[in-house]
Amino acid sequence: MNELQRYLVEEAVEDYEEGRLTRREALKAIAGIGGAALAAQMLEARAQVAPAGKAPASPAPLVAPDDPSIVAGIAEFPGEGVRLDGYLARPAGTGRHAIVLVCHENRGLTRHIEDVTRRVAKAGYVGLAVDLLSREGGTAKHEFDAIPGILGKAAPTRHVQDFKSGLAYARSLPWARGDRVGMTGFCFGGAVTWRVAAGVPDLRAAVPFYGVPVQEPDVPGIGAAVLAIYGGLDERINQNIPAIEAAMGKHGKTFRKIVYPNVDHAFHNDTGARYNAPAAKAAWSETLAWLGKYLA
Repeated sequence: MNELQRYLVEEAVEDYEEGRLTRREALKAIAGIGGAALAAQMLEARAQVAPAGKAPASPAPLVAPDDPSIVAGIAEFPGEGVRLDGYLARPAGTGRHAIVLVCHENRGLTRHIEDVTRRVAKAGYVGLAVDLLSREGGTAKHEFDAIPGILGKAAPTRHVQDFKSGLAYARSLPWARGDRVGMTGFCFGGAVTWRVAAGVPDLRAAVPFYGVPVQEPDVPGIGAAVLAIYGGLDERINQNIPAIEAAMGKHGKTFRKIVYPNVDHAFHNDTGARYNAPAAKAAWSETLAWLGKYLA
């Protein structure tokens, strides 16, 4: 089991323990990654959990799809032997702008990630979110509890390649500055962001939100300045901080971490139960400042 698969399994178990997934949904998610035997083993000792709580009602997007300051919509572009789907947003009008790639959580390319991509455009960038389920027909064609298994069965190198294809497409656009490229991603997407940073040396800036980092042997390939954002209560992810901080320092990489106290994993997602508005606002301001510094 690779690191991203392990992350997805642990995420499903945690969601089950905290009532965000039913037992059936968790079993299906884990079985899709590691098989039914592993799913049963992981949940056997966790039969009693609190009833699932209701997530807050989905708020209005922070940047509306028809905001006159941007142009946004579905994008299709060539991948490695396949057509890929994504969501593209850019500032309206003329001019060329730096590129910011966006990677979704283990839920796929949701309305929330489309909103985040529009926020990127509102800040003055060409934003592109790649749907990493494109090869399976796209996020919209799958039930939520099946998506982690689909993502987990794909090799991490496939996710990196699909973002390389997305970057090639973005660089071909007349509004884009191909020499100024950054990336951000959330949860599973934070882990993918680390791996794209290690696989695309000319990435200038990366902001992974609570993502499992790469191992030290991959660190020399990182050319981006990395701002890693964490929630103080997210022990499962935060246990990786000392090793990656040491590795980035050892190899002379630009690295900064921010740990927001008293908030949990996925605190930035304003459609989820763990959303924390003050921390999310602060983290997004730090993200834009980091991108502005290294993509200027």
